[in-house]
Amino acid sequence: MTGAALIEARGVTRVLQETVPVTLVREIDLSVGKGEFVSVTGPSGSGKSSLLYLLGLLDVPTAGHVSIEGKDTTGLDADELAAVRLNKIGFVFQFHFLLPEFTVLHNVMLPMRRLGRLSEREMAERGHFLLNEFDVADQTKKRPDQLSGGQRQRVAIARALANDPALILADEPTGNLDTKNSEIVYGIFAKLVRDEGRTVIAVTHDPEFAAAASRNVHLVDGKIDSDTRR
Repeated sequence: MTGAALIEARGVTRVLQETVPVTLVREIDLSVGKGEFVSVTGPSGSGKSSLLYLLGLLDVPTAGHVSIEGKDTTGLDADELAAVRLNKIGFVFQFHFLLPEFTVLHNVMLPMRRLGRLSEREMAERGHFLLNEFDVADQTKKRPDQLSGGQRQRVAIARALANDPALILADEPTGNLDTKNSEIVYGIFAKLVRDEGRTVIAVTHDPEFAAAASRNVHLVDGKIDSDTRR
């Protein structure tokens, strides 16, 4: 960890209140600093994605709290949580979730439009810059369905970085990719940490991706079984 915690979970438990209550994660204590690259591993059903959604404020804990940059998010309403996500967090999923009716460039510009800080020209310039960074600058006018799987995932990463977030959360980002494109994605995340000081937390079943991270958090039955720094 480098410096103070960027994101911290304390006593986080999530229970689905169904006919028979289901505990997704329980009593999670986790602190991740700025500039860390953390892989989250574990068997299917161990709570990996549930934990990521709680850290990303896409879900709220039944007990415990999540803090980002020292600010407790407990009690924030839906609009306030959305504002924190938009300003502080970039998301990358196994499926790219690019909107098919928009061009590649306009997909990357969407988070910037929601934030509303930049002019149209500034948004386009940043979009072109990010797409160039990930070697898809020549695809700006195409629709997502005209790209390869690897290109779509790189565009999705560019979109996640649109608002310059300190934290990137990724849920199986190489799950639909072949070996070559998976290696490209590993390299992108490692570069974001090494060269830009961003924090990356990535859920993965891919042992090579997990090995690329500087820290591994392993879950079993909704709890942290091990937390290892390399």
